[in-house]
Amino acid sequence: MKLDNHVALVTGAAFGIGRAIAELFAKENATVAMVDKDEPNLQAAAEAIRAKGGAVRTFAGDVVEEKLAVETIASVIGKFSRVDSLVTSAAVSTGKILTDTTEEEWDRVFSVNVKGTFLWCKAVLPHMMRMGRGSIVTLASQLALAGGRGNASYVATKGAIVSLTKSIALDYAEYGVRANVLVPGAIETPMLERSFARQTDPEAARRRAMARHPLGRIGTPEEGALGALHLASNDSSFTTGALLPIDGGWLAG
Repeated sequence: MKLDNHVALVTGAAFGIGRAIAELFAKENATVAMVDKDEPNLQAAAEAIRAKGGAVRTFAGDVVEEKLAVETIASVIGKFSRVDSLVTSAAVSTGKILTDTTEEEWDRVFSVNVKGTFLWCKAVLPHMMRMGRGSIVTLASQLALAGGRGNASYVATKGAIVSLTKSIALDYAEYGVRANVLVPGAIETPMLERSFARQTDPEAARRRAMARHPLGRIGTPEEGALGALHLASNDSSFTTGALLPIDGGWLAG
């Protein structure tokens, strides 16, 4: 098992890539702390993992609340003595061009995606520094690098996450802490389905998305989770400040 005696914390763990990451980490023998605002679906995800023999704990709340981040990490450390990896998967999207985006929408997307990444990294870093090791995996998007239409605030936040993660990698390397960015392409998640549903012709939008990937399809949450496993585990022990595309070739095209 790649994550024997490993304690991981995953935000945005009720759906999509975050849930797949929690499931895979538990399968690899990690104890996983799962965080999400949607408590019913968070509990359902946790029960599905437990039914397969996985060890998980759940913490319901909004990732933009600093108190939640601090208290959750303190609780996990109090119970298990450490947090070996943090994966910040929680994200929201509006699907609007800049001039159609309200100030409130802009602030909410930046709050969840960027502040939510900042707060959880800030809360876990002192502990990882004391341990002299740790892995942080943030989630960006291929759109952060390639650009994308019709989702200005989301794309901007993902670019900010890339820059923030590189800064963390440089500032905390001397403490043995690694920080890397998972860069998914289009992945079959509820967020992607909502994105398609906002279009005049959702099926045409899906076909366009598939065509943008040289592999000719949309990725699965499980494929994204495999990338997070690599970055969280010792398989990437000499990797920090890196971007790992799981994008079906989108960025190469």
